[in-house]
Amino acid sequence: MRVGWQFEKTGHHMRAAWRARHKAASALIARAALALGLLMPGVAVAALDNAGCLACHDGKSAKIEVAGTDGKPRVLRGMAAERYAAAVHGKMACVDCHTGISDNPAAGRGHQLETGRSARSAECADCHQKLWSGAQQNNTAANKPRLGVVVENAQAYKGSFHARPTKDDKSKVNATCDGCHDTHTFDVPAKGSAAFDAWRIASVPAMCGKSCHDEALEQYAESVHGKEVAAKKNVKSAVCADCHSAHAIGNTSASPVKLAITASCGGCHADNYKSYKATYHGQVSTLGYAYTAKCFDCHGGHDVLAAKDPQSKVHVDNRLETCRSCHGKKGVSEAPASFVSFQPHGRTDDFARYPQMWIGYQMMVGLLLGTFGFFWLHTALWFHREYQDRRHGRSAPQVALAALPVELQRKQVRRFSGIWRLAHITFALSLMLLTLTGMPLFYPDAAWAPWVMKALGGPKVAGVIHRVNAVIFAGVFFWHLAYMGLNVWRNRKTFRWFGPDSLIPNWQDLKDIVAMFKWFVGKGARPVFDRWTYWEKFDYWAPFWGVTIIGVSGLMMWLPTVTGAFLPGWVFNVAAIFHGEEAFLAVVFLFTVHFFNNHFRPDKFPLEIVMFTGSMSLEHFRREHPLHYQRLQQAGELQRHLVDAPSPPMTLFSKVLGFTLIAVGLILLFGVAVGFFSTN
Repeated sequence: MRVGWQFEKTGHHMRAAWRARHKAASALIARAALALGLLMPGVAVAALDNAGCLACHDGKSAKIEVAGTDGKPRVLRGMAAERYAAAVHGKMACVDCHTGISDNPAAGRGHQLETGRSARSAECADCHQKLWSGAQQNNTAANKPRLGVVVENAQAYKGSFHARPTKDDKSKVNATCDGCHDTHTFDVPAKGSAAFDAWRIASVPAMCGKSCHDEALEQYAESVHGKEVAAKKNVKSAVCADCHSAHAIGNTSASPVKLAITASCGGCHADNYKSYKATYHGQVSTLGYAYTAKCFDCHGGHDVLAAKDPQSKVHVDNRLETCRSCHGKKGVSEAPASFVSFQPHGRTDDFARYPQMWIGYQMMVGLLLGTFGFFWLHTALWFHREYQDRRHGRSAPQVALAALPVELQRKQVRRFSGIWRLAHITFALSLMLLTLTGMPLFYPDAAWAPWVMKALGGPKVAGVIHRVNAVIFAGVFFWHLAYMGLNVWRNRKTFRWFGPDSLIPNWQDLKDIVAMFKWFVGKGARPVFDRWTYWEKFDYWAPFWGVTIIGVSGLMMWLPTVTGAFLPGWVFNVAAIFHGEEAFLAVVFLFTVHFFNNHFRPDKFPLEIVMFTGSMSLEHFRREHPLHYQRLQQAGELQRHLVDAPSPPMTLFSKVLGFTLIAVGLILLFGVAVGFFSTN
């Protein structure tokens, strides 16, 4: 095997030497033929093979000039035969690309142009596309993967900024294939190889900068990226094509290009890119909108410097000026000095660097785990117990009017006044709109997020909708405080703060929770309740906490200049954590636990409409709130709480409204679930 390999290797060298001598001889013959043709007009020259072409176009002969498009002489460049032979196109004939050339010599020349044709080179893209199409037809495409890559690159180039006509001469484009890839010496190594890495850092910056973008190259050479490439030969450092792409180069003023460059930064700086995407700037960019700050807006483009460099745009001494390049333009309030301490790359898992964010996140995670841990367990046990009771016939029907006196069969107990119901529906609708407009920002990587944001009219319109509904939500909350305060004042002589008609939790609620869990596991009877159950009290008081956390944090971010005038910049990082996590808690709790307690548990499934009609049947009331029923009967006040049953149209409307709200809530919950599991 080794002898055979050595023989083959020797034969290979012999063939290579023979080809070199053959080319040299051909060139010599061609030169002689050309000289003979010049001395003896009428004698035919050799055919236009590569050796014949190189006889003149080798860069060593006399300068060859032709008339340019502007009428001025243009010097044709020469080509080194040995470099061409080693290039990827080395096996091709010159006339394969330089079409329109005849092998019939003109007087005193070695060739002439065919009538009506041009010596312009064939289009690179057309040639490669033809080869690729042929390979696909011949089922040999799998053996030529790089050819397919070339075709893809050519298609990308056709739609790029380079392929557009220049401003000065519409007959020319900004850059051609040959302008970047010398077709005579083109031999880019395969990606992923050490040779490609070496070629990339040695050739790309010079190719882009020295050819066209000399000013950008000067800035790049002084940047942290350029120094890593030039001085340290760091193959991981960014070069032009990493940020601008190699072929699909776009106008850097266009939004898609800005976003693509930002994503390119994330290809190397993954951790910083992830933390950036968690900020409002990054959330908007991830959704496909380029008007918020991106990597190069803060760090610079070609002139990126290390953050500790005094000349860096993000150095602590320069950071405020950088912030004010956006937060200070027309229509945007000027950034206060506290913005300097904002953490655009803050993380919740690094206490040493970002202690405030770490503490804030731990607090919210504890709240989430505690709330969901208790109530989801409560829900699962309740469902199982109530379902088993119904299976064994231990549950009374919701409505049994036949057992009631005839005069009461058409009556119901008033549970909620009209003003309470209006507040509830306003609260529900505004919360759903807040969820709809806030979810895309909280989960910008979710597949549905860009579509929802586009349907809303973009982040700016969605922001207006969000803030309007936040004001409505807060307005209902503060109206309710005033309403309840007035009621307590009016009944101050009889109102008992911890009595059965009060929504303030008391010791009885704790006893009821214990009794409920005993019933869940079969260790006790089902507890009975008065006017308000402990879960209804929790539903009532939860918005007090939620509105405070969500409202205050949202207001801080809504008015950053005012907030920043009094508080350090890191409070925005903490406010974003509180706002997002508390919103997540509210949405998931309402559309799981609250929906189950009031609609989905077996005794109420599929819908409870008392909050829409305001009343419930006596039998239903007696079963759900037996202690309240007994108190009203014993006090002789039951009649005062009786109202006519809702009309059929009102009942139908309440059911349609209820099912619609439940459907919308579940759709929003599904969106949150998809966003949560796709980004965490």
